Amino acid sequence: MGFYPVPEGSSEIIGSECSGTIAALGPDVGSEADGWAVGDEVCALLTGGGYAERVAVPVGQLMPVPAGVSLVDAAALPEVACTVWSNVFMVAGLQPRENFLVHGGAGGIGTMAIQLATALSAKVFATAGSASKLAVCADTGADVPINYREEDFVAVLSADGGADVILDNMGAKYLSRNIDALATSGRLVIIGMQGGTKAELDINALLRKRGAVIATTLRARPADEKAAICAEVVEHVWPLVEDGSVVPVIHERMPLSEVATAHRLMEESGHIGKIVLTL
Repeated sequence: MGFYPVPEGSSEIIGSECSGTIAALGPDVGSEADGWAVGDEVCALLTGGGYAERVAVPVGQLMPVPAGVSLVDAAALPEVACTVWSNVFMVAGLQPRENFLVHGGAGGIGTMAIQLATALSAKVFATAGSASKLAVCADTGADVPINYREEDFVAVLSADGGADVILDNMGAKYLSRNIDALATSGRLVIIGMQGGTKAELDINALLRKRGAVIATTLRARPADEKAAICAEVVEHVWPLVEDGSVVPVIHERMPLSEVATAHRLMEESGHIGKIVLTL
């Protein structure tokens, strides 16, 4: 919809993640140290171009397909895994037994966040807007699913000491309530603006919590930062995928020729997890 400008020098073709087979290597890639070869099945974090049939990607953003995951389903992993790991663990430093709240728990980011936080022994709270989506949150590991249409997530978290880390894709709409829901020394990480871009911030409320508000984007980060994130994901997340603790949650696999239908499905918010486009 044009809300997120294309970083300078990046492809105008949308798509921030993909999977496929290496067709060619750049002149500085392919040594034994790099460990890649033509024909390898891989997945990648992209700045753009994922909807194309071929894409060039910096070698640091290339990741092996985790054992036990199909090449097609691997396309659903890079962006969500990198987004959740970088924000919840690298930036916000979620620790075992801390309270973690994720908004939109039944989406692609949400299902990954619930699974990773659960696997690493946090107590997980997740918001969703229907019984079926709340059931998905519970099935993927959420300790306390919250129906945001019927319950006040601030009250739920406050009754349990508050949230140590909140992962928020809503932005302005939830800013003040997220701060109210924080525990002392809590960290709010904002990664989206589905609920608008401008809101008032009560500094006094934030000071009383000794809290932090952090806003990050993944797409615009420089290549070396993305490479560091991808390396951590392969080290920390891929073993959890391979042992079945974390799985890609896929709503539907659709041919790229039906991309308009796929986008309508996403805009209607009726999907659970990821929608995968195939060639």
